[in-house]
Amino acid sequence: MADFSSRPGVALVAGGTGAIGTAAVRLLAARGSDIVFTYRSDESAARALNDEVRAAGRRVAAVRLDLTDEEATRRCVSGAAADFDGLHTLVYAAGPHVPMTHLSQVSPGRFRAQMEGDAVAFFNLVHPALPPLRASGGSVVAVTTVATRRFPVRDGLSSTAKGAVEAVARALAAEEGRYGVRVNCVAPGMLTDGIAGRLISSGELDVDALAVTRRNIPMRRFGQARDIAEAVVFLASERAGFITGQALGVDGGYSV
Repeated sequence: MADFSSRPGVALVAGGTGAIGTAAVRLLAARGSDIVFTYRSDESAARALNDEVRAAGRRVAAVRLDLTDEEATRRCVSGAAADFDGLHTLVYAAGPHVPMTHLSQVSPGRFRAQMEGDAVAFFNLVHPALPPLRASGGSVVAVTTVATRRFPVRDGLSSTAKGAVEAVARALAAEEGRYGVRVNCVAPGMLTDGIAGRLISSGELDVDALAVTRRNIPMRRFGQARDIAEAVVFLASERAGFITGQALGVDGGYSV
């Protein structure tokens, strides 16, 4: 498939060096899109991904960016649209690592930082992208979490911030549809990579917790970042041209 080969402009992926972001960058490039991706600190991973996309024959740029910096984020978005003659897709696959902890153990300051690092960061990104997305009839896809539908205990920091992202996405879908802009979310379940993978590696999710989680998933297995990227790229493509304001659970049935 070459969903984006005839689309002018570029796909901007925020959080491009994370597991899901990297998978989305690779798949968007494979489907015909030029790429701008942002990263927070992993310069070696950004350089490797940049080289990989270029070797595949696509134009690409990597931008080191703190999404909580409103002005720097605005410059990144406007620069991407100017340098690549437009913006057809915006993917939000960023967000800080979220430890598994009860909300009673979370200080108000830590809660505020999580909201700023995720929900506010998403708004910082999407707000300046609206004019070029209107011009292209483009699409926004935000990666959130299945925990906004079925809450796993100790996941309140993640689900609260991602729930705010989903609320903004729905509001934008309602307001921007008249301009031809679609806004959707992909809500991952348990994965073997990304944040879930780090929680498994760190032991925050022990063997017993993982066994319980698998039993709660009808497909009795965990997903991979590529599963999420497939949903992201589908929703960004014209194959999903009449879909907006939705949050697609990619969770093996956990939220059923």
